Amino acid sequence: MDDDLQSLTREQLLAEVRRLRHGIREHRDSSGHELCWHHPALWSLLPEKTDPVPVVPEWPQFLRGCIRYRQSLDEQAPGAPRSAEPFVEPTS
Repeated sequence: MDDDLQSLTREQLLAEVRRLRHGIREHRDSSGHELCWHHPALWSLLPEKTDPVPVVPEWPQFLRGCIRYRQSLDEQAPGAPRSAEPFVEPTS
């Protein structure tokens, strides 16, 4: 799967590591309502050129998953800052 790495020079490998780290940091540093979004930009960092279509849960199951995700943040990051900012539709 990662055979393409064998042909890269040291400089190319370092550039690839930097590119991947940038994408990971961008995803890691998302917060607030951004955490709820589908992130195809992250998957596009992989060399496989696929456009996976997510399986989208029905609303009741989706909302239960959102609630569970939010609960997990309370468990895993109890000291994280909280916000009461309302969702605002992103502008392009």
